[in-house]
Amino acid sequence: MENYISDFKAGFARLDITPPLGVNMSGYYNQRKAEGVLDNLYASAVAVHDGSSTAVVISLDVIGISKGKMLTYRKAIAEKNSMPFEAVFISCSHTHTGPVMDTKLYEEDSAYSNYLQRKLCDAAMIAIADLKPATVSIGRSTAPGISFVRRFRMKDGSVKTNPGFGNPDILEAIGTPDESVQLVRIHRDDVDEILLVNFQVHPDVIGGSKFSADYPKFVRDTLEAALDNVKCIYINGAQGDTNHYNVRLTPEQSKVNRGYKHSEHMGKTIAGAVLQTYMKTTPVKAVPISFGQKDVDIPSNRGDKSQIPDVEKIIALHEEGKDSEIPATGIKITVPEAYRIKRLENGPDSFTLPLTAIRFGDVSLAGIPGEPFTDVGRGVKDKSSFEMTLVSCCANGYEGYFPMQSAYDEGGYEVVSSSFKPGVAEAIIEGLTKLLADLK
Repeated sequence: MENYISDFKAGFARLDITPPLGVNMSGYYNQRKAEGVLDNLYASAVAVHDGSSTAVVISLDVIGISKGKMLTYRKAIAEKNSMPFEAVFISCSHTHTGPVMDTKLYEEDSAYSNYLQRKLCDAAMIAIADLKPATVSIGRSTAPGISFVRRFRMKDGSVKTNPGFGNPDILEAIGTPDESVQLVRIHRDDVDEILLVNFQVHPDVIGGSKFSADYPKFVRDTLEAALDNVKCIYINGAQGDTNHYNVRLTPEQSKVNRGYKHSEHMGKTIAGAVLQTYMKTTPVKAVPISFGQKDVDIPSNRGDKSQIPDVEKIIALHEEGKDSEIPATGIKITVPEAYRIKRLENGPDSFTLPLTAIRFGDVSLAGIPGEPFTDVGRGVKDKSSFEMTLVSCCANGYEGYFPMQSAYDEGGYEVVSSSFKPGVAEAIIEGLTKLLADLK
């Protein structure tokens, strides 16, 4: 057997980042103020070192953070820890029961935003201080029955996202979920080992106005309770067109497929898949460490200026709670589409998306700054030459949906709300494939 002992070291940290009550919560086209805490939100960090280079991966229990603010955070972390900002990889879980982190729809809490930056710097510093000799192994399993494609072709030929439980007009789902679970096991003698777990589905199970990390909390909690001396980081994958809704159920049957208990079920199902492969992982090389960023330019999905008066009318009706009056206007523009057109009224004409990656030995992390469709994740993993590639949504930026070309041809919520012209998903796959190849 090949000897995988090396100069590799790894460290861990976890800090509470729960905001104060009263801040705006993110995830929907209606305003919610935080009224309580179901469970605390955390920043979990793993630092890796190969004798010369250091990198840090941080997983956050928030929906997403814009690329500009992410860059500020990454540079602050890098400066505090004397490393290049490209060596800082921040992945957001995309929980819909966390704080607003931008001002696109509702006001963010600037004091909390500054506080979070300090917490992230601390998490990275503590993880680096915790560096201990380590080895790496990987394993794969599946978690069936908790992730469902949410886009459907209807009998009339239209495409709908989340068409409702037991809808008799559903013809077929458009695509299949990626039910694969990937595990990176970082073993350290006499101290906690570190698990990186990668799955892909929307964390929008709980709803309401109380903070929660949603199902990723239960992935972490279950594994850390089931295994001795283990810490877990959850990395959410390409989830832009999937969620927890099994629309084939009737409305009555669906009641057990949502809410806090169903979130627990999902987290424990993913954790169960990890336990199935935990004792059977395969050793891989842990060094060298390298990292990089590749920017890709994508044309903006701007609307026509002539649409603005109608768009403003739709938004006003929605924000007055009068959605039922929108169809009566005769305007064939949905609420998400209206917000997108208004948001891009004055440009820009194109966007620069930061694609990011970190590798340690035979393992890589590929970061996408928003919500990629399932087939984006599949494409990146299939084209990667690493033994294992963890694809991360909402990494080092959050810029919206990245639908496949076929989805633009079909329509649906994700397409009409996306800021990007067709071809964005394919450009991301190509860009990340080149970036990962450059890290070899």
